[in-house]
Amino acid sequence: MAIISDDNDFQKQDLKQKNPIIKTESIEYDKTFENSIRPKSFDDYIGQSALKETLKISIEAAKMREKPLDHLLFYGPPGLGKTTLAGVIAEQMGAEIKITSAPALERPRDIIGILMSLKGGEILFIDEIHRLNKVAEEILYPAMEDFFLDMTTGKSQTVKTLRVPLPKFTLIGATTKAGELSGPLRDRFGIIYRLQFYSIEELAAVIKRTASILDIKITEEGAKAIARRSRGTPRIANRLVKRVSDFALIKFDGVITDEVANYSLDILNIDEFGLDTTDRALLNLIIEKYDGGPVGIETIAAALSEDVRTLEDVCEPYLLQAGLLQRTPRGRKVSPEGYRHLGKKIENMQQTLF
Repeated sequence: MAIISDDNDFQKQDLKQKNPIIKTESIEYDKTFENSIRPKSFDDYIGQSALKETLKISIEAAKMREKPLDHLLFYGPPGLGKTTLAGVIAEQMGAEIKITSAPALERPRDIIGILMSLKGGEILFIDEIHRLNKVAEEILYPAMEDFFLDMTTGKSQTVKTLRVPLPKFTLIGATTKAGELSGPLRDRFGIIYRLQFYSIEELAAVIKRTASILDIKITEEGAKAIARRSRGTPRIANRLVKRVSDFALIKFDGVITDEVANYSLDILNIDEFGLDTTDRALLNLIIEKYDGGPVGIETIAAALSEDVRTLEDVCEPYLLQAGLLQRTPRGRKVSPEGYRHLGKKIENMQQTLF
């Protein structure tokens, strides 16, 4: 019985009137650049092949049973397509989707309001779900498991307990930090999957599709040149396509070739590994100021004047994946590969150990 109201009445109509602003939106694919290129089907969604096959089967089974899809949890670094997948699932299920994020659900009435606004079969997508507060989590437990809201109304001796039924829905949660989810919440998801970084070939396919939608001329070699510097992330690849197309239009003949892509990305300070100025500053700091590490992430953030979460969520995942950075119990260390990439000599051979 997790819900304690801050009103004396939790009738549905009253709640909707008192909480008219819920930070949600329906997916509309033509309003912004990112939404304009979002795929609507699994055929258009490139990458994550194993997950797509699993989802296709689950969706077909749910349709045959005429029941909502099991709750899903997607986790992994940002930009790999978690929100896009939610939109594709909604399209394939023929369901409406409401999108919100955990920080927007600060009060009990926020999460209650959005749950009560759902219709049967709808999908609720919560981004950054690891940031849900404890009260919101406890509200979700019976909602996810039994499709009920357990609520208390009144004060002191007039307290009453209500169990309000909810329409059956599907919750899709997305997080960059699956380890920060509580066990009880994580266990209520029927499908849990980690999205993987993309290969060069997959990113090149994403880039060519985006270029086609935006009417940008690009060669196969140009697509691969951008893909190699996109950190295994479709969101970054799509952003770079737009930036490089500007250079192609103004400095060249409008076609993105291998030469045009490499020239443009060099100007943008994105190297052949996809590292930008911040990434290289992080590695150089550890090498030059802390003898290659180990050093704590808070110290690194303070020295770079960067937020710890930015380093952990944006910089570190790819640096670790690429083998340029190591995370040890004592802190972060630059790997031998990181030294080689920056053209640095490992003066202390102990850096290569443990």
